[in-house]
Amino acid sequence: MRDLRISITDRCNFRCTYCMPKEVFNREYEFLHRSELLTFEEIVRIASIAADLGVTKVRLTGGEPLLRRNVEDLVAGLAAIDGISDLTLTTNGSLLARKAQALAEAGLGRVTVSLDSLDNDVFMAMNDVDFPVERVLDGIQAATEAGLGPIKINMVVKRGVNEGDVVAMAEHFRGTGHVLRFIEFMDVGITNGWRLADVVSAKTIRDAISAVHAIEPADSHYRGEVASRYRYADGSGEIGIISSVTKPFCGDCTRARVSAEGMLYTCLFAASGTDLRSVVRSDGADDGVRRVFESVWRSRDDRYSEIRSEATLEFPKVEMSYIGG
Repeated sequence: MRDLRISITDRCNFRCTYCMPKEVFNREYEFLHRSELLTFEEIVRIASIAADLGVTKVRLTGGEPLLRRNVEDLVAGLAAIDGISDLTLTTNGSLLARKAQALAEAGLGRVTVSLDSLDNDVFMAMNDVDFPVERVLDGIQAATEAGLGPIKINMVVKRGVNEGDVVAMAEHFRGTGHVLRFIEFMDVGITNGWRLADVVSAKTIRDAISAVHAIEPADSHYRGEVASRYRYADGSGEIGIISSVTKPFCGDCTRARVSAEGMLYTCLFAASGTDLRSVVRSDGADDGVRRVFESVWRSRDDRYSEIRSEATLEFPKVEMSYIGG
């Protein structure tokens, strides 16, 4: 366990069709009550205990984490933890132009921005709230100026929707110092209507780019890195491809996840988690939280991506918007 991903809200201002489809996450949908959310103090405490157990990287996710009021205060608390060398945040970029400087000053190291197309019509159709791509690009620029780079750009590629934008995205971010990462459309949760036929494979993505620019494999930065790295042969940067569907990487996974109300999960495709919040709120000593981490991690046997089949698609799985990507 080296990487802890902490969701700080289950709410989002987008309704991306592959994550929070509007048909499910509508006005009648009941999000978590504020009292159910982990407080900032509780999150810092959990992260501190995880750091003592060997975690070196903390990533804040959602929902959309920048919707959480005063999130920079949480960042400052996490940045002060000994042992955390990489503090990052994943965002849809909608509020990043407004928040980037405060996040950097609080101690955030980097941001990852979800951006699925540069074509405004395609992008607005995918976020399903008519949010324009220009404002996300403004957020990326603001984060760059604030020193929150190199920025990772995540593009979920879905057949029949945005696979035609792969090369345009590569061209746009090539030479910028940012790292564009392509993600195969995954069957996270049970509401996004996933079908294998909608998956654009890592090979197809790689071939589309290499037909325009020569690329070559690059070594991983660390064991458990989810993206296969490729560098442009002319030295103009790199891309990553995350192939959870066609080339699973369960065996090297080093990531644990904590949901916004304090459930501990050991897999993005998990059906159930372990309650950390009740331990944090009822046990005055850190040993109780430590024991939960150790017990859950040592007994994990997650390998959903490796055993994915028609039979497993109906397994109950937690929604991506609930525990982050």
